[in-house]
Amino acid sequence: MKISAKDLTLVALFSALIAVGAFIKIPFLLVPITLQTLFIVLSALVLERKLAVLSVIVYIMIGLVGFPIFANGGGINYIFSPTFGYLVSFIFATYFISSFKEKNIYISTAIGMLIIYALGMMYFVFIQYVLNGKVYLINYLFYNLFLVFLPGDILSCVVAIIGYRKILRLKK
Repeated sequence: MKISAKDLTLVALFSALIAVGAFIKIPFLLVPITLQTLFIVLSALVLERKLAVLSVIVYIMIGLVGFPIFANGGGINYIFSPTFGYLVSFIFATYFISSFKEKNIYISTAIGMLIIYALGMMYFVFIQYVLNGKVYLINYLFYNLFLVFLPGDILSCVVAIIGYRKILRLKK
């Protein structure tokens, strides 16, 4: 894949924005609330698909090599963190949103959020059970890993869509 200097700069910029979003957080019971979702959605909307996905992959790789840019640190051992599934889900959500944003921006971002929740929750449950022997009731997980985040993530999607539309107007 050949990438221009402009595209490489955009990938680096959005990787940095996602990292900054990880540090703007509200500690919560199981998973911290961050602004990463805002920048994940914005990258999927603003960048072409391959660049948006690459920006998320670069962010994850930088964190895995040891830079503490995830919400709770960094390093290769982060793959054993219950929240790592959310990071992986960002790749799939970004791909989906980027692929379908032209058809219906609202539905694509909503499904992108559902991808994040579904994959993130499954990984969380898997790691908690396998590594820690913890089992949670489904209603507890639904509340603490979905409902609590829903209002903020809806707001993040709305802000990202507004930002995307403003960027489109500036480009014209």
